[in-house]
Amino acid sequence: MRRVMAGIGVGLLVLGCGGGGLSLTGYVDRLNVMNDRTVPQAEVLISELERSTTPRDVNATMERMVVLRIESVQATEAFDPPEQITDLHQLFLGWEKRLLPIEEALAARAGTVAGWEEFYESAEVAAYRAALVEGKQICVEFQTRLDATAKRGVFTDTPWIPGALSEVVEARLGCDLFPEDPENVFRPVPATTVPEPSG
Repeated sequence: MRRVMAGIGVGLLVLGCGGGGLSLTGYVDRLNVMNDRTVPQAEVLISELERSTTPRDVNATMERMVVLRIESVQATEAFDPPEQITDLHQLFLGWEKRLLPIEEALAARAGTVAGWEEFYESAEVAAYRAALVEGKQICVEFQTRLDATAKRGVFTDTPWIPGALSEVVEARLGCDLFPEDPENVFRPVPATTVPEPSG
């Protein structure tokens, strides 16, 4: 039985490291530099998850994902975003902090289960799916608002994001690294019926 598997590196990609007093353009520039460095790492890990043949393979890959996640959380906590973007920054940071123990638990579970079926049905996988659903929504919302700023130069009817955000350059958040259907991550692929040859 094959399985649908996907990982997530977007939390690692959204926020970079830097110092306070950045302009919005400087913030997004640093964000993009961070993304350009970490996207390839995340893509490698996701590819390895998709090629896993046993839960132990998932364990090994997720342990490496956890290491990368810890580095990302630490860098994000040290990042002092411009006032105009603080709320979105904190939204991502909060999600990433919640995701870290979920990934740690998923890695541990993958290392102890007897087989795929037990892994698919575990509470750890269910929690991971739910975290991906939340993260994808947050990422898409952030990217949509930044895209709208690039086109219109200002967020309308959004009092906590002033018009100064119009200086933001194009941001590459990496939302495309989320699985298309997060709720189906680590689910077995339905068996297909091969039609009988006609006589």
